[in-house]
Amino acid sequence: MPDSSSKYSSSKLWGGRFSEQTAASVEAFTASIHFDARLYRHDITGSMAHAKMLARQGLITGEERDQIIKGLDSIGKEIESGAFVFRPELEDIHMNIEKALIEKIGPAGEKLHTARSRNDQISLDIRLYLREETYRITDLLTGLQKSFVRTARKYLGAIMPGYTHLQRAQPVLVSHHMLAYYEMFGRDKERLFDCLKRINIMPLGSAALAGTGLPVDRDFVARELDFPAITANSMDKVGDRDFAVEFVSACTLIQIHLSRLSEELVLWSSDEFSFVNLADSYCTGSSIMPQKKNPDIPELIRGKSGRVTGNLISLITMLKGLPLTYNRDLQEDKEPIFDTADTVSHSLAIMAELLDNLEFNLEILQNRVKTGFMTATDLADYLVLKQIPFRKAHSIVGRAVAHCLDNGKDLSELTLDELKGFSSVIEDDIFSLLTVKGSVDSRQSAGGTSIKSVKQALSEAEKILELKP
Repeated sequence: MPDSSSKYSSSKLWGGRFSEQTAASVEAFTASIHFDARLYRHDITGSMAHAKMLARQGLITGEERDQIIKGLDSIGKEIESGAFVFRPELEDIHMNIEKALIEKIGPAGEKLHTARSRNDQISLDIRLYLREETYRITDLLTGLQKSFVRTARKYLGAIMPGYTHLQRAQPVLVSHHMLAYYEMFGRDKERLFDCLKRINIMPLGSAALAGTGLPVDRDFVARELDFPAITANSMDKVGDRDFAVEFVSACTLIQIHLSRLSEELVLWSSDEFSFVNLADSYCTGSSIMPQKKNPDIPELIRGKSGRVTGNLISLITMLKGLPLTYNRDLQEDKEPIFDTADTVSHSLAIMAELLDNLEFNLEILQNRVKTGFMTATDLADYLVLKQIPFRKAHSIVGRAVAHCLDNGKDLSELTLDELKGFSSVIEDDIFSLLTVKGSVDSRQSAGGTSIKSVKQALSEAEKILELKP
């Protein structure tokens, strides 16, 4: 019989093998409770399901199961009320809850950790958290899409300059521009739902790395926690954070898309563009220049794309040199995950509000589309329909534009005789195409900016989002 008075006397729940107390500096350096405390609901939910399974398999009694579940429920309420005191020396959320449970219900609490490890426990907690966040962020994406669609409906028929290289290129409908972002953020939703397939796999039962020799029922736990599948390899899953990288990667692209939109809003709201007015309630002023109205919301969203991208790099770098299976490095996954979910969620929510309180300056847009030779491509297309090869048509229109520049005219201001000087095939029917409206209406290819195409796209988006026109 081993001597119960062994020199191994650490007070940690895992301390039976240790003869010395953990140094205070080590406790401070290794503790994660200051950030992983937010996983308490997921940890308790997983533990309740685990306790039910243990009782079902005869590893604990029904009475012990009920004690554990009641105790965990009580701890959850204490945490929610702010009465629970987290203890840094207990390292993480798992040990804090387990220690509190043991103190609350006695020996039954010591049986909860049967057939599991913190390695598979944290994997479960993160998956439960990310599943919840995925649904929340996709809902926010839908909300933002609705803002774009409402704006598109509001300004249906209004025309603005479309740009390439930040140079005026072709006229487009404001609604077409808004629906471009509707599509962009729709892809973001698809990516998150695809990522959910890898998140939504139940890891509990992998134990430390090799599985467990105890008669557990992993399928039962999966059903209790609404997981459609269980993980296939215990070694893979305790060290796997690919699903977290996928989530943060998808969120990074969301933030990049928000940043692109923010850049346009910053430009559009400047005096140089004056395309839009941002509501005063969503802007700030200057501490020294009383005339200033600053677009801080889009600027901050644009700035936050750096931190989200940094979180992705942090996760990838953390994983790149890890041998199988679990390594303590993986403790560093949570802060990038949490910060990404928070940053993207807040950015999506405030951007939707900003869009719903944005006004386009239609008179300015109308004036801006009259200059910049934005119907030049329409003239080239006209020549192509007259059987002139496109490259030759391109050259003809280029000379016409040069003539306009020399004479201070727009293409639409040239006479028929002037136009015929560049190509004899040009007739009176060209003038309807050289107007901004004619240019827009001619773009009837699928996905184009014609009013017909945009009305159809808008109706389809409203149907999908269940919005009334």
